[in-house]
Parts: sequence; structure tokens; C-alpha cells
Amino acid sequence: MESTNWTPEHSAALREYHAKGMSYSEIADAINAKFKTSYSRCAAIGRAKRLGLAGPDRPGGRPKSLARAKARRRRKLRKRQASASLRLVPMPVFAAAAPVKLRCVEIVPRHLALVDLLSGDCRYPYGGDEEGEAITFCGHPKRENSSYCTAHFHLTRGPGTASERAAGTVTLRIVGGGMKRGPKLTRRSWLSG
Repeated sequence: MESTNWTPEHSAALREYHAKGMSYSEIADAINAKFKTSYSRCAAIGRAKRLGLAGPDRPGGRPKSLARAKARRRRKLRKRQASASLRLVPMPVFAAAAPVKLRCVEIVPRHLALVDLLSGDCRYPYGGDEEGEAITFCGHPKRENSSYCTAHFHLTRGPGTASERAAGTVTLRIVGGGMKRGPKLTRRSWLSG
């Protein structure tokens, strides 16, 4: 690609082709064919502007009726979008779920601080629910290729593939303090609770 090294011959050809009413892409093609250069359409436009040739009074511009039709289409589109935004869609109402303290079955966490965790320790968090409450981590040996131990890995994963879990609702079984099975809790109600 040529830089801004327009020779006087190239500039004269640009003026000549511009006077004939050729488009800038046609001008660039003609100059490239004549002088074995590789000017782009944008280079021809830029050079024409620097020479004072390009401007709003350029012959062969867009017909005014086409511009008016496009403006009319834009106005209709804006009106349609405005009327569509006025339609209110009622938001679904979800029942509030009572907060449940989560705990894994058959796991007694070591409650390690973040700085005390080693590279092979489970990073499942505990605490931090209340203001000022410290967050601790499980600390048991983690499962291979995971950040969690086996029990926490299965607690955080639902059935199916990763894309299926992301698209659907995951059901978690909550275990209360007395080792009783709690209610089934959907991911949505667990997150909003």
C-alpha cells in the first residue's frame, strides 16, 4: 500500500478522473491500473480532500429522494421502537425463601483462613453471611482438576454437562444442623434468599 507519497502525476490523474464524475473507488482503480500503484478508495478520498476536490457539492451525489426515504424509514423505526418499549411485561413474583445455613453431608470443615490454605486444599467457603463474619474454607484435600474436595465438588455441580447446568435450574438438597433433610431448594431461590 502506498503511503501519502502522491506524485504530481497521480494528483493530476485524480483531478482529471474527479472532473469526469467517477466515484472514488473507480478513481483509485484507474490510477492503480495506469501507474501500477495500490491506492485504496479511502486514500483517493483523503487526497481529494487535501486537494480541495471533495466536498458536499460533489456531482453525482446521492439523490435527495433517497435521503428523504431513509429519514422517513428511520422515523418509523423510532416510533415502532418507542411503542414497543411502552409495553410493560409483568415481572414474575417469587416467594421469599427462608435463609438456610448450608452444610455438606459427612464433611466437617477445617475452617482454614485463606492465607493458611495450601495448593491442594479445598476452597469451599464458609461464613461471611453476616456483617463482619470471617470467611473460612473447607481445607480438606481437593479433588483432581477441581478447587473443591469430592463432597463439595458434587454439592456445587448438578447433573448433566456444564452447558446444561448453566441453562437449567439446579436442585440442591440442603441438610440442616440436625442431619435432617431439608426442603429442595432451586438455584434461583437459593440465590435470591
